[in-house]
Amino acid sequence: MRFTTTFAAALFTVLSAPLAFAADVMPANGMLVNASGMTVYVFDKDVADSGKSACSGGCLVAWPAVIATDAAPAAPYGSIKREDNGAMQLTYKGKPLYLYKEDKKPGDVAGDNFKNVWHVVKP
Repeated sequence: MRFTTTFAAALFTVLSAPLAFAADVMPANGMLVNASGMTVYVFDKDVADSGKSACSGGCLVAWPAVIATDAAPAAPYGSIKREDNGAMQLTYKGKPLYLYKEDKKPGDVAGDNFKNVWHVVKP
């Protein structure tokens, strides 16, 4: 019974976490997009190669992390382990990658230069 309760709690945590899953991130129209064509962003407060994300809590709700689906992505991609939920977040040139919840369709770039700290990734 204890295993079931622990498993259920872990499952709830995973399912309720504000994350965006992406099978691939690729260049398109001069920027990086995920497999669904949604624009990928970086956050100026993240330090490249630090292994950490400066976006958590409410920030992560607005800017869902792009989750690494490959255990060892090929350079210039990489991954970091998120401290808040243990998920592996995809990085580009050492910086964690995000989507923006206000982008509604592929090609939207509503988050570009948001508060002068969020930027479209241009490979």
